[in-house]
Amino acid sequence: MAPPRGTRADYRFFLPIPTRWMDNDVYGHVNNVTYYSWFDTVVARFLMDTGFLHIPTAPVIGLVVETQCRYFAPIAFPDEVTAGLRCGRAGNTSVRYEIGIFRGDEDVASAEGHFVHVYVDRATQKTPTPLPDLLRRALAGIAAG
Repeated sequence: MAPPRGTRADYRFFLPIPTRWMDNDVYGHVNNVTYYSWFDTVVARFLMDTGFLHIPTAPVIGLVVETQCRYFAPIAFPDEVTAGLRCGRAGNTSVRYEIGIFRGDEDVASAEGHFVHVYVDRATQKTPTPLPDLLRRALAGIAAG
């Protein structure tokens, strides 16, 4: 049995995102690939806002090794969405970011999913690296309750 749909109260960090005309597909709703773009955007924005990620120079970066999205209700341009973010799990070298996508002012998620990032040395992009303290502190602030 699938878990119940999340609500805004289940998430800790929020980012409003406008839909664009080009996000709609031939069926008249936002195409599934756009949801993954929203996932990536809210995670990147959280990492930048906390001071952990400076894209041009960060010595440690996260590589996506797993993704999932469950779709519950359609979204279409010109809807406004809010991406909610929480940390589902922080391991030694990886983080599971969990994301809820909310249409307009709705309290129940229209879609939910996750990204798993493995943090690596930027220079090699191969060697897993323990999560830096700055990142661990930031993740503690959005940890799933």
